[in-house]
Amino acid sequence: MRREALQLLTKWKNQRSRKPLIVRGARQTGKTWLMREFGRQEFEDTIYINFENEPRFKNLFLEDYDTQRILFAIQIFYGKTIDPEKTLIIFDEIQAVEGGLTSLKYFCEDAPQYAIIAAGSLLGITLHEKTSFPVGKVFFLDLHPLSFSEFLTANGKELMVKAMCEGRWDVLESFHSELLMLLRIYLFVGGMPEVVQRWIDTKNFSEVRNVQYEILRSYQADFSKHAPKDQVPRLDMVWNSLPAQLSKENKKFVYGVMRDGARAKDFELAIMWLYDCGLILKSNRVSAARMPLIAYQDLHVFKLFMVDVGLLSALSGLDVKTLIDGNVIFTEFKGALTEQFVMQELVTLGVDYIGYWTNERSTSEIDFLIQQQGSIIPIEVKSGNNLRSRSFTLFCQANNPDCALKTSPLPFHSDTNVQNVPLYGLSSFLKNREIELSLKGKVINSSVVDDL
Repeated sequence: MRREALQLLTKWKNQRSRKPLIVRGARQTGKTWLMREFGRQEFEDTIYINFENEPRFKNLFLEDYDTQRILFAIQIFYGKTIDPEKTLIIFDEIQAVEGGLTSLKYFCEDAPQYAIIAAGSLLGITLHEKTSFPVGKVFFLDLHPLSFSEFLTANGKELMVKAMCEGRWDVLESFHSELLMLLRIYLFVGGMPEVVQRWIDTKNFSEVRNVQYEILRSYQADFSKHAPKDQVPRLDMVWNSLPAQLSKENKKFVYGVMRDGARAKDFELAIMWLYDCGLILKSNRVSAARMPLIAYQDLHVFKLFMVDVGLLSALSGLDVKTLIDGNVIFTEFKGALTEQFVMQELVTLGVDYIGYWTNERSTSEIDFLIQQQGSIIPIEVKSGNNLRSRSFTLFCQANNPDCALKTSPLPFHSDTNVQNVPLYGLSSFLKNREIELSLKGKVINSSVVDDL
């Protein structure tokens, strides 16, 4: 299946001041496939090393970090020459070998002509442990589950994606019902590559659920295998509480949902562990719509979302019958899947900051307040057809944002001060806006590859 991250990898390959690249992301988001597919498409040869499966490389970096010695040893092992112009070197599960991450610093300094990509399971945790990390010597690429656009492409709907990328809302209105049906399917299936592939192969929702349950079980097995023993019960409680947290009218994370008397200090490490693994997404409350938003965030008040909307629907036990019953899936348990979907699309898009706003008494709320290339954009998420929102209107009157968005199951409609964007087109709308600003010279376009 086509991943948009492949374009970013090609950009990295062609960069003159190339550094080794680390692909980050939750388990089973397709990191290994992405790296190998990139090698297949862009290089004549690929050297793939999985350090968990190759015990002979256990001591590769212990003697020293002489890059020529390391490369010579790899060439002997594989029986072929590494050509820096034609060979991609992949270090997978790099956290499994001591000194692996540190070696990237020396490849950057002493052998920058070689194309080296690294990845690893639970790498976010490794980076916080006592590991000598090559600060400033690597690029990062964050890989997420398939976005809705990627899901459409995987299902043979490339022309719909093209129309959204070009902002052809007049054309898309003729296909609005079909796009909503595809979005309902996406809320059930999600974007985990193996799950999407099972859907494409079988079109069977029961088989899709079985794969999702396997992934959920593997994640919880990771809790026991990799997390500190005293944190495992807390990890389970945080993880299993997410459907209940998101099904509340106010989706702020509440410790008491997990157990009576639960306190923040008892669960801070568990939440940090899940976040560092990429298994949860976090949106903090901000107190003011001012630049930069991060300066106004409340670190103690936040919402937590899962890594994937399909896994949330599986963990919630959502029945497939909700897909058939019109647009009820958008409003099911207080619109949790809809808000999860929007969060996921924003994270994948790589906007500068994602938060939400409430007033001091929490009587008014803006679902998402994002920062995109010098602008603060409020986004109101509507699960049904009623787009009226007094909080949103008052917020916009008080703050006069450059752009204000409502996103819902309704077709595109532009008012004087507010753009009403269909849920399926939110990411494309924001991407188009960024491109338009860039062409006007107002911003410098960026990517989710750090420093590129």
